[in-house]
Amino acid sequence: MTALYYLANAMTCLVSGTGNRCEIEVGYYTKYGDGVVDLLPIGGLLKSQVRELARQLEVPEPIVEREPSAGLWIGQRDEAALGFSCRDLESYLDDGPGAVSLALALKIDRLMRSSGHKRALPPIPPVAVEGP
Repeated sequence: MTALYYLANAMTCLVSGTGNRCEIEVGYYTKYGDGVVDLLPIGGLLKSQVRELARQLEVPEPIVEREPSAGLWIGQRDEAALGFSCRDLESYLDDGPGAVSLALALKIDRLMRSSGHKRALPPIPPVAVEGP
């Protein structure tokens, strides 16, 4: 990310991220790694919506249907790492916790709560300002 920001600053550009709503909501990204961006153009889209957009943009189908992977190790797959499917996560996000099993809802709730710090600016302590 340091290299990307160096290049972006040298070219007076912004760094764009590839995170989608599913990844962002459960914190499936590295806080000061791929999560460090200036804008998230697909950040409000569910993974299925990203696939539909890709089809509309005529992205080749093998790329559109490729199984999601952060590429952290050979054979790594996002759904296996998370322990649930993208479809189940989308059901939860679209229709609420009642759309999935109680166990899965609790797991997703826990991930969302524990990764909240990734979606917030760092806290700044208040400073007491003395009068004139």
